[in-house]
Amino acid sequence: MWKSTHDSELPLNRTQDCHDLGVGYENLPGESEKMRYVQLRAFHNVAIYGGFSRAAEALCLTQPAISDQVRKLEEEYDVLLFDRKKKQVTVTAFGKKLLEITHRMFDIEHQAHELLSESRALGAGTLRIMADSAHHLRPILGPFRQKYPGVFISVGTGNTEEIINKLFSYEADVGVLGEIPKNRDFEIVKLNSTPIVAFVSTENKLSSQKSVSLQQLSDLPLVLREQGSKTRQKLEEIAASAGISFNAKIQAEGREAVREIVASGAGVGIVSEAEFGHDDRLKMIPISGHKPLMDEALICLKERSKGKLVNAFMTMADELTSRNSKTR
Repeated sequence: MWKSTHDSELPLNRTQDCHDLGVGYENLPGESEKMRYVQLRAFHNVAIYGGFSRAAEALCLTQPAISDQVRKLEEEYDVLLFDRKKKQVTVTAFGKKLLEITHRMFDIEHQAHELLSESRALGAGTLRIMADSAHHLRPILGPFRQKYPGVFISVGTGNTEEIINKLFSYEADVGVLGEIPKNRDFEIVKLNSTPIVAFVSTENKLSSQKSVSLQQLSDLPLVLREQGSKTRQKLEEIAASAGISFNAKIQAEGREAVREIVASGAGVGIVSEAEFGHDDRLKMIPISGHKPLMDEALICLKERSKGKLVNAFMTMADELTSRNSKTR
């Protein structure tokens, strides 16, 4: 059972109110420390917003003030944090290393702020979720919204690679993957395991078949998702272990694109059974012989599991999953 030993919220240093920018630098011990904090905060916001003007807006400062703070930080340590070409600002290799540190720095600052505001921490806030399919969030989102109506939830979609990248870059708080990651950086709640199935247009002659084998699939015009899709990777791995290789005739970005292409009659799609849903244009066909399974998991970075909203969401997901598994 998932359990976090911490209790705070996500690092929302980005969009804090102009009068509530976390634990303020006014309380730091010396003038140089105060100034360094201001400079690091300016650098951090320019990096995550991709420009000086946007950073200034987020911090309720002028653009020249932000530019001056970053310039002084670069001059003091004789480093280049941004490449400034025309109107584009990109983070340098050294700047990216510093950004990894400031992400943690301002995350901890926000956690301290939320701990001090514990009584109202779950009354508001934003929880950012990235999922390979929103289908897996259905049992959780309703109860969570009912318990925490003041929390705003944003849900984005992507493949496993994109979701993990978003978590590591602090652009998402929680992810839903089609596998249980081996990376020790994550806290994990296993949601369920569902078989991978094929699907075709109801107009396709294959729609009358009760099942299809991996060998048969290798001879069919497959419509597969982009590289990075765990459904595709899992099926290809199982096929390879049986000495079978797949050759996609069409590769499409995203599950919905695959669905529309298959519905047009252009080929055969692959999806986990739980994500097939209902579509009168399509017919699901089980894969016989091998039983490839997708293990859906809810994950967050361990260093973020201390966040109050992340902790509350992960805990509720674990409780609901355990309850549902006992009633099956």
